[in-house]
Amino acid sequence: MKKILLVFACVAFVSCNKSFNSEELKQLNGYWEIKLAEMPDGTKKEYTVNPTIDYFELKGNKGFRKKVMPQFDGTYRVNDLSEDISVVNEDGKTYLSYKTEYAEWKEQILELDNENLVLKNEQDIEYHYVKPEPFTLK
Repeated sequence: MKKILLVFACVAFVSCNKSFNSEELKQLNGYWEIKLAEMPDGTKKEYTVNPTIDYFELKGNKGFRKKVMPQFDGTYRVNDLSEDISVVNEDGKTYLSYKTEYAEWKEQILELDNENLVLKNEQDIEYHYVKPEPFTLK
């Protein structure tokens, strides 16, 4: 039993300390919808309807994130506000470092592929994102 726990702990440690290369980071580009927030105490908040989704655009290690509002016709309503992003690799981990006129903060990328994105902020809250499904009238 102890060996199983040790293996699980090692896998969890390695997966939480993954560094992402520039090719993997290209998967961040595009629209992402939050589905779940997991608090440090383990409680979870599910998001079933989102009035806004996040749009990320990276070129190299620089880019931006913008909140956009999906419309019934499949387009997105946007405004002039965005957050500048730079990618930072520290101690085998990859972070998105955000900067606006009013604040600076960073989030660690825990998971990133074509369908899933998990970010952890400085308060240890994990945000789980998925690619949004286009709205359709049925």
